Amino acid sequence: MAYILMIAVFPLNFLWLFPADLTSGKQSEAKVAEEKQLAEKKESPKSFSKESVALPPAIQPIKKDSNNELAIPNAHASLILDVDSGTILHYNNGKEHRQIASLTKLMTAILVMERINNLEEVVTIDEEAVMVEGTKIGCPRSGYCISPRLKVGEKITAGSLLKAMLMNSANDSAIALAKHISGTQEKFAELMNEKAKEMGLSDSHFCTPSGLEIDGRESECYSSAYDIARIAAYSMKFDTLWKIFRLPNETIITSADGAYSHNIYNTDIVLNQVANSLGGKTGFTPLAGYSFLMAVADETKNNKIIAVVLDDPYRFQDIKKMVDWSFESYEWK
Repeated sequence: MAYILMIAVFPLNFLWLFPADLTSGKQSEAKVAEEKQLAEKKESPKSFSKESVALPPAIQPIKKDSNNELAIPNAHASLILDVDSGTILHYNNGKEHRQIASLTKLMTAILVMERINNLEEVVTIDEEAVMVEGTKIGCPRSGYCISPRLKVGEKITAGSLLKAMLMNSANDSAIALAKHISGTQEKFAELMNEKAKEMGLSDSHFCTPSGLEIDGRESECYSSAYDIARIAAYSMKFDTLWKIFRLPNETIITSADGAYSHNIYNTDIVLNQVANSLGGKTGFTPLAGYSFLMAVADETKNNKIIAVVLDDPYRFQDIKKMVDWSFESYEWK
C-alpha cells in the first residue's frame, strides 16, 4: 500500500522560540512591561512567525484518481521520495534498519564536498587503501581487473578519487578520501554520524566510508531506505556529484604526475534506459544484498524523485518499475 507523508522541517535552533521564562509561570513586572513594549512595537525577537519554520514548497505531488498501487515484493525495503517537498510516494519497510553497502558512499561524498574546498587537491594513497577488499580502482568487480590498480604512494586528485568512488563504487577511493580528511576511517565515521545527526537521520549509523561492514560489528552498520533517500536529496545541492553519476563507462583518471592511468566503469547499468535519469548508486555486500538508488526528473525537468530498493536481487528492473509508476500515478501541482 502506498502512503503519502508530509515532512515538516524545523530548524535545529527551533527550541529557542519558546523562552524558559514563559514556561516558569513567574515573570517580574519589569519583564512583563518589557515584553509588552516589544510586542507593541512588533519587534520581539522571540515571536513565532512563518519565517521560523521551513514551509513546504507550493508545488506538491498529487495522487491521481487511480487504484494503481505499487508493490515491490523482491525488495526487503523500498521507498520513493519527492525531492523538493519531502513527500513519500511509496513506502515499504522504509525505516527498517538494514546494511546498505556502498550506498554509504553518498554520505562520504557529501563530506568530501563540504570539507575539501578544491577537488584538485592531491591525495596520497597508502597501503590500507590499496589492500582493501571488494571493488577497487582498476577492478570494477572483486577479482576482475581491467586496468592498473592504485599504487602505494601514488598521488591523485580528490576529484579523480570521487569519480571512482561514485561511478565505480571503489572502496580504495573511499578510504583514501576519508583518511585524507580525518586521518583514520574511524574518525571519518564519527564525522559521518555527526552529519547524520545534523540532518535529523534517526535510523542510520555509519561504520566505514566505503560501506563495508566491520567484522563482528555488522549490526552497528546500518541505515534505512528513508534515510538514504533523504541523503540523496540533500546531496543534490552538489551538482558535481550528480554530473559524476552520469559519466560514461571507460572514463579515465590519471595520477597527478601522469605516470599512471586507470579505467573506471559506471555500475549504474540502467543509466541510459530510464528517461530523464539524473544518475544512480549501486551497493552490494553479502550481508546487505543488492541495493540501488536512482534519481529521476519528470518530463518538465522541474520535479524530481528518488527511488530506493534495499536487498533486492532484481534491483534494476524494480527501480524502472518504481519510476514509471511514480510519473503515471502522480502529478505535480
